[in-house]
Amino acid sequence: MSLAVTGATGLVGRFFVEEALARGEPVTILGRTPPPPGFFSAPTGFRPYALGDRPDLSNLDALVHCAFSHLPGRYRGGEGSDPAGFAAANLDGSIALFETARAAGLRHLVFLSSRAVYGHYPPGTALTETLTPYPDTLYGEVKARAETALLSLATDSFAPLALRATGVYGPAGPGRPHKWQTLFDDFRQGRPIAPRRGTEVHGADLAAAARLLRDAGARGVFNVSDILLDRHDLLALVAEAEGIPHPLPPRSDAAVSAMRCDRLAAFGWTPGGLARLTATIPALCRPCPAN
Repeated sequence: MSLAVTGATGLVGRFFVEEALARGEPVTILGRTPPPPGFFSAPTGFRPYALGDRPDLSNLDALVHCAFSHLPGRYRGGEGSDPAGFAAANLDGSIALFETARAAGLRHLVFLSSRAVYGHYPPGTALTETLTPYPDTLYGEVKARAETALLSLATDSFAPLALRATGVYGPAGPGRPHKWQTLFDDFRQGRPIAPRRGTEVHGADLAAAARLLRDAGARGVFNVSDILLDRHDLLALVAEAEGIPHPLPPRSDAAVSAMRCDRLAAFGWTPGGLARLTATIPALCRPCPAN
């Protein structure tokens, strides 16, 4: 088998690359420029690609599409002052890639979608794949429409998958900040931290989900979520790891709509839960100072 990945050097895309490399699967990066030397744990191939292109996908079995054009650091609201350009790049560009993949004879295409497709459902709703998408942002709308376009291309020999991922955490690539870098820095400096809680999944568990579904020949939409995490509990782990004396933010009492992952669990997916978060914290932190 051979895999191509778009958005491979981003926080999420790199987990799909590393999972494949660990299994000895050849990986080709599709991007504007090759990844920096040593960015991944093993060599990869490279083919030029930008959203809207119809790239060379010959001699590949599967594609994971993570690339997404947005303002730096923003997904929801990532369109800025150009919603038409945002939709054209991300929706039309993704559809062009989906069509190219099917025409090239790929067997599997995994699209990184988002829990944002459920945006309008009231807080506390148990979100399942049977619910009709109800986005409240352009980001969620683009993801939902891209899902629909992808699934319409399914054939007996082309199995499309859309993974509705919640927030994804884990170590970033070399020289890159992780998703909580600013939060951790604010906590280190004793700045006020607003209460918040939400759902998270480790990037390696997300990549494992894609592998399970590919191996099973699955198709369709799957929720991917693991833990409900309060900033109070996250920063308590950081305080312990680094010896930070600052007070923790209060716990949030906000209702959270968590995605149910029964459909994915039926394929044997078992995420790492709080134990994986705890084990990951040292890789996201500075060493605790010696006494």
